[in-house]
Amino acid sequence: MNVSPTIVWFREDFRLADNQALHEATLLGQPLICLVILDDAANMGAAAQWWLDGAIHALAADLRAKGGDLHVLRGPARRVVESVAQATGAGAVFWNRRYDPNGRETDTALKAALQARGVVARSFSGALLHEPWTVRTQSGAPYKIFTAFWRAACTLPVQAFLRPAPDRLVFAPPIPALEALRVPPEQYRLLPTAPDWAGGLRAAWKPGEAQARARLTDFCRHHQAEYAQTRDFPAMETTSGLSAFLRFGHISPARVWETAQASPNPDKFLTELGWRDFAWSLLFETPDLASRNLRPEFDAMKWRTDPKGLAAWQRGRTGYPLVDAGMRELWHTGVMHNRVRMVVASFLVKHLLIDWREGERWFADTLVDYDPASNPMNWQWSAGTGVDAAPYFRIMNPILQSRKFDPHGIYIRRWVPEVAHLSDKDIHTPWEVGCRGYVAPVVDHAEARARALAAWKAL
Repeated sequence: MNVSPTIVWFREDFRLADNQALHEATLLGQPLICLVILDDAANMGAAAQWWLDGAIHALAADLRAKGGDLHVLRGPARRVVESVAQATGAGAVFWNRRYDPNGRETDTALKAALQARGVVARSFSGALLHEPWTVRTQSGAPYKIFTAFWRAACTLPVQAFLRPAPDRLVFAPPIPALEALRVPPEQYRLLPTAPDWAGGLRAAWKPGEAQARARLTDFCRHHQAEYAQTRDFPAMETTSGLSAFLRFGHISPARVWETAQASPNPDKFLTELGWRDFAWSLLFETPDLASRNLRPEFDAMKWRTDPKGLAAWQRGRTGYPLVDAGMRELWHTGVMHNRVRMVVASFLVKHLLIDWREGERWFADTLVDYDPASNPMNWQWSAGTGVDAAPYFRIMNPILQSRKFDPHGIYIRRWVPEVAHLSDKDIHTPWEVGCRGYVAPVVDHAEARARALAAWKAL
């Protein structure tokens, strides 16, 4: 019997359960080589790299519990996979699909190259409820309005592959040619060192499949029933916290869908999974989503060049407590509450009149849950430059948002201690009571609103 190993290439699917590529590979009956590639061409921000390091270690531990190992290599993905397949005599390479422009290009070229050499190359769905090309209008065009997209998506079957982690995995024995290529953990170069700014991330998160399952169970059991009513209040902490776990595939959206469906009042929460699918369908059609205004009239917008204002926003020192609380939460934990994300995005684009792409780049570097579809789509939504976007003339008032969604200042007090001593009334406008030790507003709300509207009308 010819023993020819099967390579399972993990990328954004760091899990053993509900992993179709892994499952199908086991059906071949050949020993497995489990592979992760630190692609030199990959574009990932510093916070997401921190999470990736944890994801790799968590998956390696899960594989060791099954008696195997995870091989971590570095280099251009296509070249590395081809080299490993040749060096090990692998007869097949399996992976779960990606939908970003670089991922699609790499996967298409790799599949053709492997098949030309007689190596079986198969890819599977696993990152979305509906792959980008599956939800289309009757004419075959992509949807540009989310409500229409989601209405159509809900008539289609979910891309559901639900299987427990394999009871038994058979791994290939050590192969010298492969061992020579391995990167030791101390050389992953994914963690910050000088300085080590990731203390807050470590305190807030532990990447891994078990943690994702536990978080989903807790959310569906304790928070989902009231999610629609509580989701906008950052102090209540009733959102799922699953975004980074979904981003790195510790849990599949199909598993989230199934679990949520079996719990009370799932519709609003499941719509968030639909929004995520909508973002990926948009990126699939517009690869330059992060760099081009989807509404070309905004190409004429007179954005301001304001390094001081941008730095104040980035550091959480704008003088508006809710904005600053959100930006400090982001820096410390790598995430930000969704309602507050909208407020801080609106503030940058409309109060400071700074190009939305500056905000997109900052979030790309500081979010542990960054993905190349949701981040630019959401920024274009906030800026009014994208499809199905909020109109530019809708300018979020950070004071009213603060009073409405953090009325007692609980969230603000956690992240902006300079104003913690103020009353529930004064904490939203500390400049009115001469709060010492806290920065003055970088811009007056009324003046900023007028300036933004004037810029919009001038288009």
